[in-house]
Amino acid sequence: MTTTVQQAAQIEGTGTNYEVAKLLDVRDRTRHAIYKIAAGISPGMVEEDARAMARDVLRSLGMRRGWHHVITRLGANTTKDFMALSEKGVTLGRNDIFFVDIGPIYGDTEGDAGETFVVGDDPAHHKAKHDVRAIWEDVRARWFSTGATGQELYDFAQQEAAKRGWELNLDLSGHRLSDFPHSAHYDGPLAEIAFRPNPNLWVLEIAIVHPERQFGAFYEDLLLEDQSFPAWALSAGPAPQTGLAEPSQIVAPPRRDGTEAEQSTEW
Repeated sequence: MTTTVQQAAQIEGTGTNYEVAKLLDVRDRTRHAIYKIAAGISPGMVEEDARAMARDVLRSLGMRRGWHHVITRLGANTTKDFMALSEKGVTLGRNDIFFVDIGPIYGDTEGDAGETFVVGDDPAHHKAKHDVRAIWEDVRARWFSTGATGQELYDFAQQEAAKRGWELNLDLSGHRLSDFPHSAHYDGPLAEIAFRPNPNLWVLEIAIVHPERQFGAFYEDLLLEDQSFPAWALSAGPAPQTGLAEPSQIVAPPRRDGTEAEQSTEW
């Protein structure tokens, strides 16, 4: 299916509050939140408690609202689709794997980050953590160096996952990000767009599943010309202060077609 220039511009639209500098600042703070949450998850913790702790961490960082729910997936639940309910009572083992996926709103700007962590020394878990990031980097390199469409990027991702012995979960296949809410412009997956996605607007998601065992891995980040992070964003230490405001509630404008856009969710 061919997308016109006008259609692509609408899909990649932004609101009046969109600023690249704010988007990148929130990206750093969201990644930092991931590391703070992960630092609080340890063997013996039940997934429901990990999720409650994650909400507390986000509130402590001024991220009281989100455009999607807080996700902590432990053990076998790492194979679940985005909207699937976790099996209840799953406890992190001494040799186990988990990931954290959060979509906070900070000020008027959306964040999104997801990353996998491993406890213990199971080689397959460590391979999953390594490979999901390696596949992400390979797909990002294809995006950066070619005119590949969103559809082509995820065709390539499937090939790269298979080469490494994994199944790609296409339920998690990328999406827009902007000032809240991106759904006013486009709420479909990156994997379905028929043009080259521009930087500073799209999240590339890679989710892989072991073909035989009950676990998987996940990584996501914005597609940018420079993917680097400041050191503090990749640690559980303190974060610098910011001048971005934190409104108590954000009311989303309607989508372009006049339907109601998603509203923010309080943790």
